Amino acid sequence: MQARNRRKISTTVAPETDTFLKSLIRQGKASSLAEAVDRAVAVARRAESRSRLEAATAAYYASLSGKALKEETKIELAAGSASTLVDFDGE
Repeated sequence: MQARNRRKISTTVAPETDTFLKSLIRQGKASSLAEAVDRAVAVARRAESRSRLEAATAAYYASLSGKALKEETKIELAAGSASTLVDFDGE
């Protein structure tokens, strides 16, 4: 991870959280506790963003009717098929 402007925090965590964060370091997925926390928060933020996107998408499709809905369904099927080839998380 690149060096960047960092903020110092002091907190306590559950033992299982501590174990999880340290396992990220042992697995080489993070080089420090701070980086492990950043990684875990990034995963949580992605999940939250996906949930918001999912809700917005559902609302959009619920607002469609007739011909527009049929056209969007065709596009959805094509995009869904193509998206299986993409690793969105870069893992």
